[in-house]
Amino acid sequence: MYRGKNISELKKQLENNEVTKEELFASANKLAHYFQDDYNSFVTILDEYKVKDRDSLLSGIPYALKDNFSTANILTTASSNILKDYVPVYDATVYKKLKKAGALLVGKTVLDELAMGGTGTTANTGVVRNPWDKNRMIGGSSAGSASCVALGIVPFSIGSDTGDSVRKPAAFGGVVGFKPTYGRISRYGLFSFASSLDHVGIFTRNVKDASIVTDVLKGYDPKDMVTLKDDNKKYTDTLDNDIKGKKLFYIKEICNSELYKDSNDHELLEVLDKFHKMLDKCRNLGYVIEEVSIDKNLLAAIYPAYMCISCAEATSNNANLTGIQFGPRGEGNNISEIMFDARTKGFSEFIKRRFILGSYVLQKENQDKLFLNACRARRMIVDKINELFNEYDGMILPASGGIAPTFDSSSEKLTDRYLLLENHLAIANFGGFPSITIPYDFVDSMPIALNITSPIMQDDLLLNMAYKIESVTDCCDIYAKVGDIDV
Repeated sequence: MYRGKNISELKKQLENNEVTKEELFASANKLAHYFQDDYNSFVTILDEYKVKDRDSLLSGIPYALKDNFSTANILTTASSNILKDYVPVYDATVYKKLKKAGALLVGKTVLDELAMGGTGTTANTGVVRNPWDKNRMIGGSSAGSASCVALGIVPFSIGSDTGDSVRKPAAFGGVVGFKPTYGRISRYGLFSFASSLDHVGIFTRNVKDASIVTDVLKGYDPKDMVTLKDDNKKYTDTLDNDIKGKKLFYIKEICNSELYKDSNDHELLEVLDKFHKMLDKCRNLGYVIEEVSIDKNLLAAIYPAYMCISCAEATSNNANLTGIQFGPRGEGNNISEIMFDARTKGFSEFIKRRFILGSYVLQKENQDKLFLNACRARRMIVDKINELFNEYDGMILPASGGIAPTFDSSSEKLTDRYLLLENHLAIANFGGFPSITIPYDFVDSMPIALNITSPIMQDDLLLNMAYKIESVTDCCDIYAKVGDIDV
């Protein structure tokens, strides 16, 4: 039985000759095919692998890769019709490092089209369903990468995180989602969405596995000009460091239960109640946890600032998807008509709206009022968080104000729950801060999670703190035990 095992457990089985890498790959492949019709985790499922044994903790371990990472000779679509037949000629650095480490790629996973969106419902191959409840979303954009770990198909997967695209689906899927410091892991070969916000992220069964994968992937890459020099730390060696006296803060305006006492939203009230009980457990571990106040108007600016900046950068980054350089050739009598036809057919209505918004924001007459003002708001938010990080070692908040939404649910985007509780994860992208989401409890039989964010370059401390907190949860190494197959 290999389904749902974490990296360390599988590695031990390999070392003890209880299983071979061929059997592990075959097991993951069988599970991927078995669950595909019901959950739609994969764009492409690979039926063979071509890597050699390596002296690495990941050697022989199956994994999945989001379908916006370039993989030579393997279909890479970004879940968009305009790239539905695209096969790259080069490997992303992340994929290259995992091959070198001997990890076994099981398949490329479904995402919200071009990584834009947080629902897992806009891929050209259909919606991704939540393993805990098929009537609910898993979230996005790294939907398939989250669901295949939540299903126990693979012990880890790779995604990308531009606003919360690893950490939010991890929360909804009951797994760990880790986004390291901006530049800690190379983005060479990752299709750009919003370059100033894009991060490589990791889904795992537990915090230790997140540190194992990060140790393999981190380091300087001359092909990505924003990558950091390797800090020469082995994160797995610092997981058990003493955390007594470490200081965390939570934001009153986001998660003070008194602010929502008149709400009829039972999910929200139960999430906040369990969050504050979890804070008490953290205090018993030795953490100092305090409430801080931040101007609510500043917090409410997170979502509009994110939309202005990300759509503007996305419009620029995807200008090459014209049906000439990339994508099926459109019809027309001249270049403009060909491009117009290709982009009209190649993009969904959702993506077209994002590009229209980005173009509007970037128009000369709108740049100062919209784009530059959004950048100013971003800077004010980051400055405030950095000011707090001078006193605290991290920020701890609920990852979401509720459980995974149903497909027919609607949200009012001007409520405090949406503007504050559903969008604060973007703070870590604004500032490039390392950030991790870990499951810790259930509401209505669905997993809920907390998020911890630390100052830049403090990835080892963040993983250390999360590892200690994970030890007092009841959700370590959980996965959705659905289906009648166990291999």
